[in-house]
Amino acid sequence: MPRLFFGVEIPASVKKRLEQVKAPIEGAKWQSTNQLHLTLLFLGQVKPEQVPAICEAARNLPVPGFDLSIDGVGCFGKPELPHNLWADVDPVAPVAAIHKALNQRLEPEGFPMESRPFKPHVTLARFRKQRGSARELLASHRHDQFGQFPVHECVLYESTQGAGGSVYTVVERFPLSGCPGGERCSTGH
Repeated sequence: MPRLFFGVEIPASVKKRLEQVKAPIEGAKWQSTNQLHLTLLFLGQVKPEQVPAICEAARNLPVPGFDLSIDGVGCFGKPELPHNLWADVDPVAPVAAIHKALNQRLEPEGFPMESRPFKPHVTLARFRKQRGSARELLASHRHDQFGQFPVHECVLYESTQGAGGSVYTVVERFPLSGCPGGERCSTGH
């Protein structure tokens, strides 16, 4: 069964800047360049026959295109014992609107609404049980600006395990409303 999630693709130029945050911290498993993305909604393992309905639910989302900035680094957990390191995104409202629309459209298809609060972010590193402090890294990158780019679509990805961790493959792209035919558009279009 495929393991699927919706996300926003990040341009190579922004990924390159995010890669510069990497530092030797005990227990940190840094994301590779190809793994950097913004998760909108994780679906998990789905039956192959569910994929057409999932794709249909993602068509014509009622969210216009927008410009997204990736700025600053934070963590889940305490800085001394982090669970994840992430880069922050701004604005949150249109990203949360896509998440909510996908959640609402997929609930009738048997995907329960997520109950935990949605915190959009780009995961930079995950930590194993042995965790070193990220306090210094967070302090030095808290206000970094990694770039801005137009978001004109959401992407359905399949996640498969590879030798170097998860490999993400694009299943299908879905233009946001106001972005006909997948054209690039930004706020106000």
